[in-house]
Amino acid sequence: MQRAAGQVRIIGGKLKGRRIAVPDAPGLRPTPDRVRETLFNWLAPHIAGARVLDLFAGTGALGLEAASRGAASVKLVEQQRAAVTALRDTLQRLAVPEVQLVAADALGFLASDSAQYDLILLDPPFAAGLLAPSLEAIVRHQRLAAGGLCYIEQPRDAALPALPEGWRLHRSGQAGEVGYYLLHGPQRDLPGHV
Repeated sequence: MQRAAGQVRIIGGKLKGRRIAVPDAPGLRPTPDRVRETLFNWLAPHIAGARVLDLFAGTGALGLEAASRGAASVKLVEQQRAAVTALRDTLQRLAVPEVQLVAADALGFLASDSAQYDLILLDPPFAAGLLAPSLEAIVRHQRLAAGGLCYIEQPRDAALPALPEGWRLHRSGQAGEVGYYLLHGPQRDLPGHV
């Protein structure tokens, strides 16, 4: 009998229906279809041409969904070996030149990267305690473009971490054990804009 978690599918765009392998790796928890569908409905006006960072890529489902729906570029950052191997296979099979895989520690990547992103996807392993440090590093290293969006996923019952100065909650939802939030970064080019 095949494990239910063995595959997830891309639910919209040019890669709709294509399947992504889910390796058996500690802490790997693909975003449920229902949550991805809601998120990308929220993102519909923003995704075409966006520069996207999927910081704890895991299966790559969020970043590949963004690429499928018209993002200009997507960086998938993942350090877990089994997940990186599965992602390499997936990217080769799907032939998506706009998607780049970076095998690295997420916080180290934020410190060493020089790019800014219109959308940052944050879905770290729930038990790792990496959500707040990731948000801090994104701000410290200025990885979110002015007016950009940041998606975070965490346990449903967990309190939302303190938002960086100038950031605001745009949308939120819950499904099963997951709480998910879309945050709006500050418009740095418009002083005083809230």
